[in-house]
Amino acid sequence: MKYRKDRLNSLIREELSKIILREMYFENALVTITEVETADDLEYATVNISVLPATKNDEVLRELNNKHNYLFHFLRKKIRINMLPDIRFKIDTGIEHAAKIEKILIEEEKKNPNPEE
Repeated sequence: MKYRKDRLNSLIREELSKIILREMYFENALVTITEVETADDLEYATVNISVLPATKNDEVLRELNNKHNYLFHFLRKKIRINMLPDIRFKIDTGIEHAAKIEKILIEEEKKNPNPEE
């Protein structure tokens, strides 16, 4: 069953990425699907998205949710299985969080260039 979920996650990510790239436009924003995680019962799939700049998160999430039925319809045409999971969009803040940590580490290194050995 694990292999089936992994394969389905991969297919959803691949096809949804293509659909979003071709069919949607986000002004001054770069939208990337970072991960798709399907529930154990295959009822829904959470689609994690990364948005640059992060100030556009709410706008992009709102637009994706407004176009949910449209995107699901295209996805249904591409992935032919009996029960395609419903899709839910969620902002992935992992990249943003990692960038903040990296910035803090760089600042600390500038303050203390020669750490004690």
